[in-house]
Amino acid sequence: MSTISERKGPVPALAARPTASRWSRRRLSRLLWAGFWYLVLSFFGVVLALPLAWLVSTSLKTGAQTFLMPPKWIPDPIVWENYPQAFQAVPFAKYFWNTAQIVVLATVGTLLTASMAAFAFARLRFPFREPLFMLVLSTIMLPAIVTLIPTFIVFRTLKWINTILPLVVPFWLGGGAFNIFLFRQFFMTIPYDLDEAARIDGASNYRIYWNIVMPLSKPVIATIAVFSFIHHWNDFFQPLIYLQNPEKWTMAIGLLGFKDLYSTAWNLMMAASTAMILPLLVLFFFAQRYFVGGIQMSGLAGR
Repeated sequence: MSTISERKGPVPALAARPTASRWSRRRLSRLLWAGFWYLVLSFFGVVLALPLAWLVSTSLKTGAQTFLMPPKWIPDPIVWENYPQAFQAVPFAKYFWNTAQIVVLATVGTLLTASMAAFAFARLRFPFREPLFMLVLSTIMLPAIVTLIPTFIVFRTLKWINTILPLVVPFWLGGGAFNIFLFRQFFMTIPYDLDEAARIDGASNYRIYWNIVMPLSKPVIATIAVFSFIHHWNDFFQPLIYLQNPEKWTMAIGLLGFKDLYSTAWNLMMAASTAMILPLLVLFFFAQRYFVGGIQMSGLAGR
């Protein structure tokens, strides 16, 4: 009996070894796959960062260094004077102020009107709600170039050419189908019980929208604000069409001031471009938590 018991003793330990070995192999396999994907993502991250690095590098070079082959990534010497020269070559402060006006007014209009339209589609019941929402979404497929000439004629008739009104007023009239879609998808994730409780207390639809739904929608508000800011800050085409007076130009158009008939001051243009994208980088750095969270939650399917 003692012999049998002695043989039975080590059996569980021996049986456990293959299981532990399999777990270790699985863990090693997962680590290898994770390492592989980190390398792939790091590679593409470096590739995507190269244009930005080239932009900053060129902004610190002399005019002759910008055409060296093979190119030098680290300027020698570093020409910091390119930045003040770029700001003096064109009225950069004026262009900055013009751009800031358009960005702020259009972004505020987008947030207010798009959220109101989305609140109606997400929280209110009215006839033909779904067909109307699909009609709004269908406008996303309509290229802007198709409506360019009729829109220009309308704004010219209203004598809005060479003013910021064509770049601001349309965003106070709905805020855009894509922004309405993002707001609606997020609003539909907010429990309807909050609306019902507020109505029992006598709250109106406007009160529910402003005091309940909007405070709970900070992620999607930040997301759309970032989208709108980037769009209007970088917009080149519409200001080029509607702002024909150089005094009204935005920074995107003002970069053309470094280009004349026979040459282009690439180092000064890159210095101005670096200064132009700096606010975007700062904005994304501080708002990336809301930006990523809003993108994830705005894609949820609602009722």
